[in-house]
Amino acid sequence: MKKVILDVDTGVDDALAIIYGLESEVLEFLGITTVNGNVPLEMVNRNTLKVLQMMGRKDIKVYSGAPNPLVREREHEYSVHGTDGIGNALDNLALEDEVQDQFAADFIIESAKKHKNELTLIMVGPLTNLALALKKEPRLSEWLDEVIVMGGLVSQAGKGNKLPNSEFNIYADAEAAKIVFHSGAEVTLVSLDVTHQTFLTIDHIEKLKGTKYYEFVKNATGVFRKFSMQRYNIDGCALHDPLTVGYVINRDFLETGKYYVDVETVSPLGYGQTICDFRNLWGKEPNVNICLNVDGEGFVEHFVDTVSK
Repeated sequence: MKKVILDVDTGVDDALAIIYGLESEVLEFLGITTVNGNVPLEMVNRNTLKVLQMMGRKDIKVYSGAPNPLVREREHEYSVHGTDGIGNALDNLALEDEVQDQFAADFIIESAKKHKNELTLIMVGPLTNLALALKKEPRLSEWLDEVIVMGGLVSQAGKGNKLPNSEFNIYADAEAAKIVFHSGAEVTLVSLDVTHQTFLTIDHIEKLKGTKYYEFVKNATGVFRKFSMQRYNIDGCALHDPLTVGYVINRDFLETGKYYVDVETVSPLGYGQTICDFRNLWGKEPNVNICLNVDGEGFVEHFVDTVSK
């Protein structure tokens, strides 16, 4: 099985990604690292531990990471994920576990050194933890097998979710993303261009009725689905983070191509924009695999089937 570390800012779709990844039974989770993002770090830690506890997977350890971006002030997405980050779906669950003492960036470095060229990082939040790890241990980029990142927008100009051309995870710490993209690691960017083609609708959720996760999925996605209804007229939620995990499970879900990609960190109009040089105008070596097409229907079907079991 492929060895992975999942880096999250648990929100709703992060929670779904955790469930999907673990229930797939084809990934070996060395641990889960947390980062400030959708909600503050303390909420992220609590949500992650609660999801694992609900699943009966307290064997998966959680490593707390960066509480703030490298440079900017924190921003959060309560309007999408609810006041606690997971739609208050686990309010009645009394937390029984705690995060580990080791800092997330140090855990990433230690794991990559131990499992050289075998470890995949699945990053579904801001990239602060990985940027800190790379600054501390530059050899990390050589030790990793690959880094799969949920973030950015490369071809659908004007269809960002934070600024017209910016996606939240990259916007939340663009300086960190810039470090990661230029680190020399094998990076794949699973952007809004493809994740917005993977909506889990209320009809999909109803197919989970009678299964272990039906109530959680329905309740947790409530605020997210309301947001989607207002913004896109769809009673559902885009499976941003689960698709990123899905690509590690099955490469057939996405078609990729390698291009030079940089991150805007200066302009207030485009902060966090992932700029892809499709025509090689800059004449620079390609550094990021971007997603060109997605089997959205096939992926959502696989997600529902996996979570159903």
